[in-house]
Amino acid sequence: MSRPTGRVLALLELLQSGGVRTVAELADRLGVDGRTVRRYVDHLIDLDVPVEAVRGRYGGYRLGPGYRLPPLMLSNDEALAVLLGLIAGRRAGLMTTAGTAGETAAAKIRRVLPDRVARQLDTVLGSLAFTASPGEFATPDAGVLLTIADAVRHRRPVSIRYTDRGGRRSERSLHPYGIVNHLGRWYVTGTDPEISSDRTFRLDRIADARTLPGSFEAPVEPDPAQRVLSGFATAEYRHRVTLRIHGTVEQVRAGLPASVATVDEPTPAAAADPETERWLRVELRAERLDWLPPVLASLGRPFVIERPDELRGLVIAFAERLASYARQA
Repeated sequence: MSRPTGRVLALLELLQSGGVRTVAELADRLGVDGRTVRRYVDHLIDLDVPVEAVRGRYGGYRLGPGYRLPPLMLSNDEALAVLLGLIAGRRAGLMTTAGTAGETAAAKIRRVLPDRVARQLDTVLGSLAFTASPGEFATPDAGVLLTIADAVRHRRPVSIRYTDRGGRRSERSLHPYGIVNHLGRWYVTGTDPEISSDRTFRLDRIADARTLPGSFEAPVEPDPAQRVLSGFATAEYRHRVTLRIHGTVEQVRAGLPASVATVDEPTPAAAADPETERWLRVELRAERLDWLPPVLASLGRPFVIERPDELRGLVIAFAERLASYARQA
């Protein structure tokens, strides 16, 4: 885009913000003189943009009443970026149940793309692979998402109709602190005021949400994302596992992230040297234990199993199985 054309569009943006703009103000904002401003105004008038001249001490230019910009215009690069964003968002589970809106929006943009840009898009998509297939994630209702997002922003309590993983339905109150997208799923985290306990709910399991009267104060820490991860690590599952692992927090987190396990952070004095290896207490909950032996082996760190004894037997069996594989010619 040439510089004069860019300044004409910048002039239009200034005028559409409302009010009367003096020639001196416009010249200063655009970095030109008054005569050039008048020439740019003439360009807009030639394009049927109703720019009005206001005379008098406080005169200048303004847009005529009722003027609306033409439909949104994107450059080729911008259109390509928007389409890729829509496709990636759908693949990553970032869409709501109104997924057809994303598809129709992409179709509308694609229809007006020049052939050269459309071919570029096809080239990119033909060479791009995703690890998650479309439709793999349960998506939330758009109305529920918007209602809860508004409640988060204005610190308003909400009432939700929720179905848990066991199929049990209930109506709950919630002080929502934030909305988090984790691994393709949407969650809302906050406090249940009736039991004064932190809770995290999957948005796709919420059938209805409505705002309640009143307001609440949200805590500064931990942030919503950390609350969701901590909730995963401490959720009620069949097995409660306690370990001591020798290493740094970073080494432990490489195999047991915050969404899986809690790690006792070192004391403030020890934390000043995060690269120093030490014995760290690790706790996690799990419905099954068979995935843990290979994870512990992959850490490559000394560890002690405090509980359960069943895990100790699984680790021994896993080690013997690996040793038998290694001895085979």
